[in-house]
Amino acid sequence: NMIGTGDLQFNLDTKILNKTDSAIFHFSFNNNTMALRSTSRCLRLVTMIPGDGIGPEISQAVKKIFTAAKAPIEWEDVDVMPTFDEYGRSTIPEMAKKSILQNEVALKGPLGTPIGKGHPSLNLTLRKTFDLFANVRPCRSIQGYKTPYDDVNTVIIRENTEGEYCGVEHEVIPGVVQSIKLITQEASMRVAEFAFEFAQKNNRDRVTAVHKANVMKMTDGLFLECCREVAQKYPDVHFDEQLLDKACLMITEDPHQFDVMVMPNLYGDILSDLSAGLIGGLGLTPSGNIGKKGVSIFESVHGTAPDIAGKDLANPTALVLSSVMMLRHMDLNEHADKIEQGILETIAQGPSTRTGDLNGTATCSHFTNMVCERIESL
Repeated sequence: NMIGTGDLQFNLDTKILNKTDSAIFHFSFNNNTMALRSTSRCLRLVTMIPGDGIGPEISQAVKKIFTAAKAPIEWEDVDVMPTFDEYGRSTIPEMAKKSILQNEVALKGPLGTPIGKGHPSLNLTLRKTFDLFANVRPCRSIQGYKTPYDDVNTVIIRENTEGEYCGVEHEVIPGVVQSIKLITQEASMRVAEFAFEFAQKNNRDRVTAVHKANVMKMTDGLFLECCREVAQKYPDVHFDEQLLDKACLMITEDPHQFDVMVMPNLYGDILSDLSAGLIGGLGLTPSGNIGKKGVSIFESVHGTAPDIAGKDLANPTALVLSSVMMLRHMDLNEHADKIEQGILETIAQGPSTRTGDLNGTATCSHFTNMVCERIESL
């Protein structure tokens, strides 16, 4: 069940799933040749990047929940604080790079990047280092946590390596700066192929390409042309196109108008955060980054929240649900189901078992303990 675009190859779970299935994320992108590192106790090694701010707290919560679920995972903690190579380029430490390449799976907490100070984005560095070309952001209503929108169930697939985030900026003359938006046929084709294969294998019947080709006729025009070309290979998947600004309006009017959406980098960043607001915020949304070279990194996409760091107030749900995505990616579905059920049922109990961002009163540690108790009772 291998597909390819150029030298890109990735594998999708052959199980056809109903769109109304209860799982937040039930998709696998394993490569058949993937050899996950194991310890002598038959545990699988996974790289953990705790991150900054609240990152270490929520990473510890994940570890505790995995222990309660008896998930066969051993964590290998690494620091990705960037260094510079001999050419002055930002890169992650060799030890961290080696761990991620060997384990092929990583879980990452939030990483901070100073704003407007010339520092390279650590997230961008990771994406470039491991060619994490597709960012997958499911957005699904949490049963028991009421928002103005019911039954939201969309997936945003964001091209993750180029666009405005390619990191090419320079000063033309004092007071005038220029940023390059890079769009290539190769990257556009592979993310479009990924989106359509994703929709087909997971019983989703629509893919929408989001763009601004009416203004950026060459860059977004190329991206749109690639999506149209790939769409012809999937006659059973309905394809449509929508301008970014109109898509933002439509999804807030009625999110049921969308299913799978594929788009360039910046638009995916904007629309995925907007979508998260429909279901309760970034604290409830998981994310996975799928790499061309066999590496996948799953992450919480919220910020480092330095104002509450170390105060036991953080919500670990996004990172936990991202770890559920990770487990399914590793074909550890039984453990993924148990953890997902445990955390969603805990949230559904009410304010006393929810953290402050969900209008609750629970601390991070209390919420984590409640999830563990729920899992152990299953």
